[in-house]
Amino acid sequence: MNKRVNFYSVIIGTELLNGRRKDAHFEFLNQELVKRGWEHKASFVIEDDKELMLKIFNLIKSDENSVMFCFGGIGATPDDFTRQIAADAFTNSQMEFHEEAKKKIENRFKEEAYPHRVNMAYLPIGAKLLKNVINDVSGFYLQDRFFFTPGFPSMSQSMVLEALDKLYSNSNLKKYRKTLTINTSENDLIEVMKKIPTHLEFSSLPKIIGEQRKVVISIAGYNQDEVDFSFQLFLDFCFENKKVYVLDDINDI
Repeated sequence: MNKRVNFYSVIIGTELLNGRRKDAHFEFLNQELVKRGWEHKASFVIEDDKELMLKIFNLIKSDENSVMFCFGGIGATPDDFTRQIAADAFTNSQMEFHEEAKKKIENRFKEEAYPHRVNMAYLPIGAKLLKNVINDVSGFYLQDRFFFTPGFPSMSQSMVLEALDKLYSNSNLKKYRKTLTINTSENDLIEVMKKIPTHLEFSSLPKIIGEQRKVVISIAGYNQDEVDFSFQLFLDFCFENKKVYVLDDINDI
């Protein structure tokens, strides 16, 4: 895929924020994105709060290049708000019983599908299904961009792989990165930093080794000429100010 895509994750669960459980979603998703040449734009860990969820979904929807993976809150208990809030954000609150999802629940739970479990098939209109390899209660997605999975990693991880393999297998956009370590302080480099275009990925990481101050500079972007030009600004600074520097490994990422 040659299109620039901004990936977001939304991890829902008060139990994560109060320490009762540890998150396993971010690390798994992040690793899978990196394998395919993608990157996270942002990740949110939020409590089960309907107003907050809607604000986050709308924020992500406002990015025309966004792809979202949402984890948690699609069950049948009263604190599972995700299906309704997803409809509010993405389908003008329109929902319907998804017949295939409903049939899967009925086949899996028989008479125990009613009166509550069947509500897990009440989805935003136009939803497509993600396979649940554990109990066949489906996750779902909208517009081929917004994916909703259970909070259980054993269920969600296979859904993430299904979604990525089907719709976002690999990025064909090549990103270039250059890094160097300069024996100086960040303060000395601020005027150079101001010259770096804001659309480039830039980071400045200070290090102190003994009494020696060092700064690791990293510049990355999709236009190699822009990256090279910006990188040269720091090399010029080193030459002009007789600063010792080390070129780090330079890799296309």
